[in-house]
Amino acid sequence: MIIGLTGGIGSGKSAAANFFQNEGITVIDSDYLAREVIKKNTPGFKSIVDYFGSKIIDPDGSINRGHLRKEVFDDGEKKKVLESIIHPLVRDLMAHKIAASNSSYSIIMVPLIFETNSMSNYNRILVIDCDPKLQLERATLRDNNSKEQIQKIIDSQCSREERLSIANDIIPNNDSLENLKVRTIAMHKFYLGLL
Repeated sequence: MIIGLTGGIGSGKSAAANFFQNEGITVIDSDYLAREVIKKNTPGFKSIVDYFGSKIIDPDGSINRGHLRKEVFDDGEKKKVLESIIHPLVRDLMAHKIAASNSSYSIIMVPLIFETNSMSNYNRILVIDCDPKLQLERATLRDNNSKEQIQKIIDSQCSREERLSIANDIIPNNDSLENLKVRTIAMHKFYLGLL
């Protein structure tokens, strides 16, 4: 069984993923894979540099992801090109990781399931949901970014209603980390019961 774990920035996806991992479940982070496939001298790295040019390269020779993000943030065409390079590479790497998993089920942590219309890639979709004000607060504290910058990211993601519309399962995360842990472990037991 493949579970797609999603939620907006600052919702608590990573914390929930850690709790699943502590229960022995394989968690595959699509953002981590996206970083892996553009490491120096990989085919992804070469394709991105061919398209965007050397201005996105750091002095150490790696891709400056912040600069790349700025390049594509307000340019739909560049964003499509970047996604057409990264997404197939991530899908291939993800397939290998799923095949190598020994846990009862696997969790794929994907921030943009609704936005990429990839619901059919998962047996179930779990949304970590939280109040938008809290989301903004948490992400601002965690990422050391301005509220305006975080709000831009939130605005670029699907709405809370859209995200909830694709959910098979929802864990509310409007209070403590301890309560998130309790709810996550309950969800883990529920998933084991489905196998």
